[in-house]
Amino acid sequence: MFAARPPTRSSATVRSGRTCSAWMTAAVSLAALALAPLGLTPLTSTPAAAQTGLRPSIAGTPSPTPPTPEQLKQRAQELEAARAAQKAAAEAQERLKAEIATLGEDRGKLNQQLIDVASQVRSVEVRVGEAETRLRGLDGREQDLRNSLEARRTEIIEVLAALQRAGRRTPPALLVRPEDALQSLRTAMLLGSVVPEMRGRAEKLSTDLGELVALRKTIATERDKLAADRDKLRTDQTRLAALVEERQRKQATAEKDMEAESLRAVALAQQIDTLQGLISTMELDIKSAAKAASTASLQGVPVNSKPDANALRNPGRKTPAIAFASTKGMLTYPVNGTKLREFGASDGAGGVDKGISLAARPGAQVTTPCDGWVVYAGPFRSYGQLLILNAGGGYHVLIAGMERISVNIGQFVQTGEPVATMGTTSQVASILATNASQPVLYVEFRKDGTPIDPGPWWAANEGEKVRG
Repeated sequence: MFAARPPTRSSATVRSGRTCSAWMTAAVSLAALALAPLGLTPLTSTPAAAQTGLRPSIAGTPSPTPPTPEQLKQRAQELEAARAAQKAAAEAQERLKAEIATLGEDRGKLNQQLIDVASQVRSVEVRVGEAETRLRGLDGREQDLRNSLEARRTEIIEVLAALQRAGRRTPPALLVRPEDALQSLRTAMLLGSVVPEMRGRAEKLSTDLGELVALRKTIATERDKLAADRDKLRTDQTRLAALVEERQRKQATAEKDMEAESLRAVALAQQIDTLQGLISTMELDIKSAAKAASTASLQGVPVNSKPDANALRNPGRKTPAIAFASTKGMLTYPVNGTKLREFGASDGAGGVDKGISLAARPGAQVTTPCDGWVVYAGPFRSYGQLLILNAGGGYHVLIAGMERISVNIGQFVQTGEPVATMGTTSQVASILATNASQPVLYVEFRKDGTPIDPGPWWAANEGEKVRG
């Protein structure tokens, strides 16, 4: 008689079992990380009530539970923190006002701050726009993965169930009895044909889930950056608004009759039909605009083939540093945006566009592309809010479509200085921005009253743009 021997397994069988169990366990673990948002969970042991779908019965609506001492203490701490934050914000606002009041004593410093902060605002606007574009792409990819996984819900459940069952089951042992050996061989042959297919499905699922997990981490990082940029944008916009208010306060002090002239200019604009008629009327009938036009015509800024951009760095200047004709290839768009219409393109009404149209962000900052004097600032016909600058040398720059203008007639503005802000919708007539679903800025250049192509004046890239 042979003594009974305990079951044994070959080393190859053991290694195979361990390898199979390892990748099965890894796939199940990864699935557990990403399936929760899809309403799927691995098939693990659950409480009896959860497995049978039973829920505890509710006899009636329970009465509200009174807050615990810990909850009351937490609420008191939150209230105190809110009060401290409000106090800190008020103190910061007072410090900002005092700082800007001091800056207002020096016109050059005030102008430089205006230009610098406006440039910062526009830079952050660009970063925010780029981050939002990236997030739209990432969110779209995440939704595609979620839809793909949702469509394979049944397959996922089957794969996870098979992996967990296989992971709990040890590989068959080859026993001494011939019957057991034959059964083990048949089982191994069956597993050999099924496991590769199951492994392929599990690896595909694991890849998709891994991508989803990584994608969510990337989205979270991008959202954090976007939130930080939006906070900075709000801070910079607050500072810029205070600077603009101080600039206009000093301007109003210098020009006592400015408000009356502005009202008269708007009244005259209502009686005029053409832009050229508006320019001529303002520069003849409105004292501040006439003075600005006269000053512009008397400027002897030479037209150079190689203008000195350093001349733009004098924040105290009251006349153009460079002749407008010499700034070709140096100017920046007045607003961050995408070009919708080109000069000379069809306007959709049988004519051609006399300027360019730029799609901008809601609330975007508008800065002047060049030095010049304001000869009109207010509403005009279908252009909405219109700003006209006399750039000297017979050149005028027209900017329309803003929601609010922050400069006055007769005022000299420097390159890059904030002059207006965009609204939330298009303010110009549909003929200037067909099918535009966002704010649109219209820009037109004129020479001796005739619209000209502004294309040669725009910088080829950011490094060549005039910033002031």
